[in-house]
Amino acid sequence: MRTRIYNAKILTMEKGREIFEGEIEIEDGRITAVKEVPAAGVQGSTAGSGNGSDWDEVIDAQGNLVMPGFKNAHTHSPMTFLRSYADDMKLQEWLFDKVFPAEAKLTGDDIYWLTKLAVMEYLTSGITAAFDMYKLKNYSADAVKETGFRMVFCGDINDFGGTVEDVENDYLHYNKEDRLSYRIGFHAEYTTSRELMAELAELADKYKEPVFVHCSETRKEVEECREKTGMTPVAYMDSLGLFRHGGGLFHGVHMDESDFDILKKRGICVVTNPASNLKLASGIAPVKKYLDMGIPVAIGTDGPASNNCLDMFREMFLVTGLQKAVCDDPEAVPARDVLDMAVKNGAYAMGLDDCDTVAVGKRADLIMIDLMQPNMQPLHNNIEKNIVYSASKQNVKMTMVNGKVLYRDGEFEINDTPENVYRNAVRISERILGM
Repeated sequence: MRTRIYNAKILTMEKGREIFEGEIEIEDGRITAVKEVPAAGVQGSTAGSGNGSDWDEVIDAQGNLVMPGFKNAHTHSPMTFLRSYADDMKLQEWLFDKVFPAEAKLTGDDIYWLTKLAVMEYLTSGITAAFDMYKLKNYSADAVKETGFRMVFCGDINDFGGTVEDVENDYLHYNKEDRLSYRIGFHAEYTTSRELMAELAELADKYKEPVFVHCSETRKEVEECREKTGMTPVAYMDSLGLFRHGGGLFHGVHMDESDFDILKKRGICVVTNPASNLKLASGIAPVKKYLDMGIPVAIGTDGPASNNCLDMFREMFLVTGLQKAVCDDPEAVPARDVLDMAVKNGAYAMGLDDCDTVAVGKRADLIMIDLMQPNMQPLHNNIEKNIVYSASKQNVKMTMVNGKVLYRDGEFEINDTPENVYRNAVRISERILGM
């Protein structure tokens, strides 16, 4: 399929390149041309728009912004059925008393429908790929294939389920799939035995792959690990060889000074989840310090049970707003840094090196931001700041994955109807939760 987007403002996210007027050409899911076209030659013009046999689809951006899609670098998609079910609780009670018992009742069919619901929400927020940690991945994979979305699965094993053999099988299987891939990981230090973590380290060595894990989310987690091992979770897992080939921490809120040095030495990235951490009173991650030390930071929503929404705009504002407050510095973590975290750093964490910028050869995972809305005017040549400080989901005019439009002007193109997805999600919730 060949697609042309013209009459656009383009933010490529390439370092040092400013927003410009131009057009993008796409073929078979990849960008084949990115052209700068003077505004006078684009605005209100159909000349050269290619409304003929040259293109399968021609999209007039009408002066709106086209940029790479956001990457949700940590989430648990099927937890949509737990939205607003177990709120206002401490993390350990929330997880062990409410979440785990409800999740034990899920079937594969449930996960299929609940993932579809999450994908719809991702698309409305300009998210073109999600780094998803959950069980029964083959059912989520079916939902992803049908909707056209892109997903990176993360290993989720722990003492309650799953084996290292399962991780290896998934690693080998999903990394051969289109729009699906897989990274080695496990749930957390506090749910996983030393023996299981050591086996996982051996697997990571075998394939020379990074390892991803929930880590240092709460003070209690860190204190209990110290009591048990004499080390922080970061130091303990590093001592087991889990990070010899790098990796990533989901949350990374409560860190010792020595932890920062390990992250820097091992090339470990951090995925911050500000809304979830605030709602569960887990704390505020030291994002500015990570960035100052050159430690890559990406952004995730976490699951819809703890957030409760899958909204990248809210996460971006919280990332910068919280750092400005805790650092007592209004210059901390500026807007462009936040956009890099939401797009390029997320792609880096997820292993999506061909989805991070608008450039020839990259995947056409693109979004269009509606600039003709009250919250975006006037632009003042500060569109990047408007995206982080002013924009919301209402400004997502189009979401495209692999060159295919999946969401446009409030309508979904996902091989299903919203009503059918909602009906099934309600059915599942009522069966499991009695709500």
